[in-house]
Formats: sequence, C-alpha cells, structure tokens
Amino acid sequence: MSFGFSVQQPEVKIYSKWGFMSSLLIPLSPLFMAHNPAPKGQNPVQKDSYGQLKKSLGQHFLHDENMCRKIVEHITHTPGMRLLEVGPGGGALTKYLLQWGDIDYKAIEIDEEKVDYLNRTYPQIAGRIIMQDILQATMPFDAAFSVVGNFPYNISSPILFKVLEWEPEVTEVIGMFQKEVALRVASGPGSKVYGILSVLMQAFFKVEYLFDVHEQCFTPPPKVKSGVLRFTNLHNPYEISDQRRFIILVKAAFNQRRKTLRNALKSILPAEALTDKLMDKRAEQLAVADFVYLYKEYGTLKS
Repeated sequence: MSFGFSVQQPEVKIYSKWGFMSSLLIPLSPLFMAHNPAPKGQNPVQKDSYGQLKKSLGQHFLHDENMCRKIVEHITHTPGMRLLEVGPGGGALTKYLLQWGDIDYKAIEIDEEKVDYLNRTYPQIAGRIIMQDILQATMPFDAAFSVVGNFPYNISSPILFKVLEWEPEVTEVIGMFQKEVALRVASGPGSKVYGILSVLMQAFFKVEYLFDVHEQCFTPPPKVKSGVLRFTNLHNPYEISDQRRFIILVKAAFNQRRKTLRNALKSILPAEALTDKLMDKRAEQLAVADFVYLYKEYGTLKS
C-alpha cells in the first residue's frame, strides 16, 4: 500500500530541484485521501475525482473526515511556522492545512495525477508542490520546519532516516505508520520490538504514540491497523556530534540482536571496549543513554 507516490525512481519533474537513501523497507501503507464532506466553503472530494486507485501502489482511501481533522489538530500550529506535507495525495489533510493562512506551507508528491488534481482543486496550492520522491529531496526550507504525512508504509523507515538527516531543522513530525511499526518506534528497552529506529529517534526526539486508526476508516480496508506518532525535537540532548557514527553503532548492535554486544560489536569497537560490563548485555537491554555512553567512551569506530 502507498500514498500516491511510488518508491521507484521517477523522472524528477519539479517545482524545485532536490534530493537520499535508505534501504529499510516495511509493509505498505494506505493512501489517505478523503471523499467525505470537505471543510465549509469547499466542494466534497469525489472518490474518483483525482484518478483511479492504483493497485500497483496498493492505494486505499481514507473516508473518515473526523480522522483527518484529528490528525491535523495534533499539529502544533503557530503563526509563521513552516510546514511540509509528505504525500498529500488527494488532499485529505491538505484541505485543512490550506485553511491556515498564517503558515508557510509546502507539499511533496510524486504522483503526477494527484499533483494535477491538487492544482485544479486548490488554487492556493499553486507553486507550493514539489513533485519528487521524498527520499530524493533536499531540505525544503532554509529554517526550522514541521512535517506531517500519512506515510507510505513501504518507505516509512527511510522517511524516518530522512527526518534524522534533517533533524537540526525539524521541530515536529506528525506521521501515520503501520501500527506495528509505530509501536516499535515508540517502544523502550526490554521490549522485543525495541530496535534501531527506537533508539535513533528517541536519541533526538520525544516520541509519543497518539492514537490508532482502524482499517475500516479506509476504502478498501487495508489488512493492517495504523497508528499516528508525534516526534518533538529535543535539540540533541545527548550532544551527539557525529550522527553517522552513532547510527553505525546502533545498527551493528541490533543487526545481531540475539548476541551479546561483545560479539555484535567486536568488529567495530576497540579491544578495550569489549571488557566493559555493558558488553554482557544484548542490544534490546540498553537504554538510549547506554548507546550514547558507548559512542562517546570508545571514540572512533574501526573502519
């Protein structure tokens, strides 16, 4: 399932010129495009008015306007804020966001059919759409901004790595994920689902699981439930100066999560690190602060 943009590398047609990477893939996600009554003063969006469902993208349409409003209401709206919507699709959230006349809004969307629909339906969006793959995008603003999106589940992990790449400027993220993935990212040490993104995102952001989204909110219903997360930037509380090195350490620890850290990290840490008492534990037993300690205490990783 996806949200109206493909993971394939498209020809970049753009109102901008931007450009990433990541290979962690997770099951696909619904396309959140509502076809219930729109905000006052706007025409209702018909189910087929922005194109056919694309089975190749696993598209599903959100038909619950209450859920659309609920997601938007959880954004920290402040006058003058900059906001990037990822994958607006048919405008399920967009039509509410465009009512905020006091913000600097941009959207990134890869599906040309949806871009054409948005430009026809919402004249005020003209010039604000970047037609490109989010994973290939560069920073959309030159100052701090927030992100909102009903993220395609097949690239939800790469999107979070993109958020980490932009972390110094990303103040908040409100995102829809497959529920299983959302719970994993928000989990703490000792949990069987605690993993790489749990540690990395929590090292830089406060992570909150906000609410579930039932599969019956969509047409056709997907086979999985969804969940909405909020990420609030903590402004690098652990003072991690080399994010890339920290990511390498955390990935190595969890890539062999059944082994003790002594075995999982022996190829990248110096010999003296292997005598540390933390080396008797497995990755899932370490708090974020423990990973930061290893990162800072043992200096440069082996090449």
